[in-house]
Formats: sequence, structure tokens, C-alpha cells
Amino acid sequence: MSERMSAPRTRRRAGRDPVAIDDDATLHAMGYPRKLTRRFQAFDNFAISFTIINILSGIFSSFGFGMNAGGPRILVFGWIGVSVMVLFIGAAMAEVASAYPTSGALYFSAGKLAKKHQGAWSWYTGWLNFVGQVGGTAATGYAAATFIQAFLALQWPSYEPTAHQTVLITALVIVIQGLANTYTVRLVAVLNRISVWWLLIGLVVIVGALVAGPDEHRPASFVTHFVNSTGFTHGLYGGMLGLLVTSWTFTGFDGSFHMSEETVRATVNAPRGITRSIGYSAVAGLVLMLALVYSIGDYAKVAGSSAPPVQILIDGLGVGTAKLLLLIVIGAMLFCGLANLTSNTRQIFAFSRDGAMPGSRWWHTVSPRTRTPVKAVWLAVACSLALVLPGWWSHTAFTAIVSVNVVGLFLAYAVPIFLRLRLGADFRPGPWHLGRWSTPVGVVAVGWVLLSSVLFMLPQASPITVDSFNYAPIALAAVLVIATVWWFATARRRFRGPVSYGRPDEVAAMDLV
Repeated sequence: MSERMSAPRTRRRAGRDPVAIDDDATLHAMGYPRKLTRRFQAFDNFAISFTIINILSGIFSSFGFGMNAGGPRILVFGWIGVSVMVLFIGAAMAEVASAYPTSGALYFSAGKLAKKHQGAWSWYTGWLNFVGQVGGTAATGYAAATFIQAFLALQWPSYEPTAHQTVLITALVIVIQGLANTYTVRLVAVLNRISVWWLLIGLVVIVGALVAGPDEHRPASFVTHFVNSTGFTHGLYGGMLGLLVTSWTFTGFDGSFHMSEETVRATVNAPRGITRSIGYSAVAGLVLMLALVYSIGDYAKVAGSSAPPVQILIDGLGVGTAKLLLLIVIGAMLFCGLANLTSNTRQIFAFSRDGAMPGSRWWHTVSPRTRTPVKAVWLAVACSLALVLPGWWSHTAFTAIVSVNVVGLFLAYAVPIFLRLRLGADFRPGPWHLGRWSTPVGVVAVGWVLLSSVLFMLPQASPITVDSFNYAPIALAAVLVIATVWWFATARRRFRGPVSYGRPDEVAAMDLV
């Protein structure tokens, strides 16, 4: 008996007319049979992007950088400004997601929106997205391992973290996340639902503790305090670098796009998942940011510590309470990595389905028992572990490899938005669209991606040494060179962009039952 799930049949366009929605029919019209099970409801789709953005993980990981690059003024007002810019990117991406609700997401839509050279546009977008997501899984696992060791050091003062221990813990975390993704889509959905409540309840607990616990707080005017300890003399430059704190946090919201083929009413729920995850994260993150900023005691002591947010918790609440709250943050990081790996797996599944990866026939197969792309899961795990491994010898080497994470992702976000702008009136929107605001929103989105990408590749500390050098441009150039050589050597002759498996009636007959 077929497991095809019947989606609700109506929704509203940007007027009031009901429009028929059939998820499988939409997928068949794009040339793909249904291979994955649709068990993600609207909340589940939102949950995966909200979890990957993960304000607890993002803010706790990068807060110290912001204390030195702009201080409270940039941490707070930079958060507000960049959040708005990211919302522009999310809205523009959401419009594309509504038109092309597939696991291929960015690379698929790039191939469909390009007027010519569809294969090349799709190829570069797909590989930027793939490398960015693998780097994100590795970086999130590494951050979780770092905070786990911070907790162990608080619990047992004799414990001394080492690079080798960090790599081993990171590997263990990623393998466990791979095991969770090996089982059913329903398990992943349940874990993502739990993660949302973990994040929200954890936020309330941490903010509540920071409001009620410390004996004193900074005055209201402290939010305008500016600090530039980057080593660069120009304050504007230091403040611009501080904007990266928010940009680092707001990545991975394409997860809702990648889960389209497992989401009910995907043409509506996927774009809503993207925009809502950004909006809710922006508001919740601002609350957390303010709580941390106003709880800073000795600024120099906190800024110079190995984990400034943890130092704030210790100074204001004591070691015992700090350890309990740190467990909440570690849990959030683990959920973040799990969701990131899920999104990464779906991108691999779709990219392989179109023959764009070595061994494609392996990676786009779906387990008949779990209805998940199990082989793609373990490819994502293996690639992430490969990126973590250099950390065994050098943290700088690890940083150089994963630094392309954010730049690669945001450039992959910008390509289909740019192509949609270039297509103009020929673009056929889905049920969720921006109407007359589509062009201005898209222009702002692409403009901000270009500006923030430049910021990500500039030097971030002075003096510039082997350890402080920003390796993002080198890592990005390496990815683009490899993709280009590969493209001209073999790929351009066999990869033409997203493929069609036949007419809608033909691909419908290929659906997994």
C-alpha cells in the first residue's frame, strides 16, 4: 500500500484565492519521484532552521570576539541591524523555496533560474553549499567539544583540555549525530521539536538567572559603550568586524529548504520555516545578548578569558550555577549539530540524485526500512570528520578549513536570489511570494551577502601572524579552484544541472511505496 501522504489542498495566494496544493504533484512536475517520507509538519520544518541558527550556540561561541570588536554597542545594535539584513536574505530565499520545494534547494533553484549555463550555476552553488554545510557540522561539533571540556574543567579543576581530546570528543559527537540521523525521519523530527523547547526554555532560564542573580548590573547607558581591542587603530574597522558575531550565528536557515521533500504543504511551510526561524531567533537572541551585556563585571577580565560568556556566568552566579547553565548551552550545541547534519545529508542526497557527486548512485539511495538516505548520512559524517582531523595537529589548520563555512553558505544563498532578480518577470513564483517587494528585497539581500562576505575575508586581528591570519580567502579560493578544475576536466560534459526523470505521470510511477 502506498505511503503517499495527502497534503491539505488549499492555501491562499497573495490575494484571497485558494490555490490547490499537492506536494507529490509539485515534486513530479519538477521531474522527481517521491523517495522520502513526508512527516515534517510546519513546526518541524521551522524547528530544523531554528535549531541550526541556534542563538545559544552562536552567541556563546562568538560573544568574546564581539567584546573586543566593537563591544556592547556593536553586540547589541549590530545584532539588530544584521538580523534585519538576514531577514531580507531569508525572505528572498523563501520566495525561491516556494517555487522549487526540493531537497536540492539552492543548487536546484540556481539551475532552474539561470537563463544559460544552467549546469555551471548549479554546479558552483551546489559545491559551495556542500562545503559550507560540512564545515558547519564540523565547526559546531568542535564548539560543543570545547564547551564540554570547559564544563569538565569546572567540574574537575585538575582536568586540562588538549587539542587531541577536543578532536576525539568532536568525532564522538558527530558519530552519535550520524547514528541519530540513520534512523527514521520521525525520530529526527521529534528531536528537532525537543530542541526548540530546549532552546526557548534554556533561554528563559539563562536570562532569568542573569537578571536575578548578579548583585549588580551595568547601567542602561552601557549599551553604547564601544571597545576596539582588535589591534587595528581604526574604530570603524573594528566595529565592522564585530558585525560578524551576528552573521556567524545566522547560518543554516536553508535547512527548511532542504527538508522540503519531507515537509507537508512544502510550498508554504518551507518558506514560512525560513522566515519564522530568522525572526524568532532575532528577537530571542537580542534578549540573550542584552542579558549577557548588562551582566558583564570586570570587562577586561571577561574579555580576556578563554570563554567570556562562561566567565560572566561564573562571576555573576557562582561556579555551581554556571555549570548547570553551561549544560544547557552544550545541549543546544549538540542539537544544532544534529540538525545541521540532517540538512547536509539532504543536500548530498539531492546533489547525488542529479549525478553531481563522485559515487552518486550510492549517495542518493534511500533505506527501504527507515526511508532515510542512510549512505548520504555517513558520507556527511565522514567529510565532517575529515575537516576536524587537522585540529589534531593545529587549531589554526582546523580554523583555516572550516572558515569557508559561513562564506560558502552565504554565497550559495545569494546565487539563486541573484538569478531570480535577473530573470525578472519571467520568474514563476510559488504560493508564498513577496509580490512587488520581491525585487527590492532581493537587491538588499544580495548586497548584504557581498558586503558581509568581504568582512569575513578581511584580517580580524592585528598584528597579523600565522595564528591570527584569516584563512577564509585561501580556503574559499581552494574550493573554487577545485570546483573549476573539476568542472572543465569532466563535469561540464556530464552534468547539465538538475535532471528530470520523466513526465509527471512517469515519475509518479517511480514513487517509493
